[in-house]
Amino acid sequence: MPGQLLARGVCRHMLAHGFVTVEELVPTRGLRVDVMALGPKGEIWVIECKSSRVDFMSDQKWQGYLEWCDRYFWAVDADFPTGLLPDETGLIIADSYDAEIIRMAPEDKLPPARRKVMVQKFATHAARRLQGFRDPGVAGLVNI
Repeated sequence: MPGQLLARGVCRHMLAHGFVTVEELVPTRGLRVDVMALGPKGEIWVIECKSSRVDFMSDQKWQGYLEWCDRYFWAVDADFPTGLLPDETGLIIADSYDAEIIRMAPEDKLPPARRKVMVQKFATHAARRLQGFRDPGVAGLVNI
């Protein structure tokens, strides 16, 4: 639940930058990103929300997310020990209502074919989520 609250604040903040977001998107088998953001120029950002030191220390898969985005960020609350986070990643301080980008992540542009796959996955995930909200009886059929 604390991570979901951070994700909500991050998603709200991303709107101010012209990004749309989805939560819990699976880029490939075995990985699930907390927030994926799609920008106005087609850029793809992954934001992992960490609610505690233990949550961060137990994350052994985060480097696997790097090949699925143009920029990678951590989103944490104001009390998180940010010195633990790798310097070569972006940093967002968030709460359940908003967020602020503290350190911009370096850009590593996706190859065009990978970008196309990710935009399609993003669209499919968003459409399934919307359909599940509009018709709760179909939620189990659309894997949301």
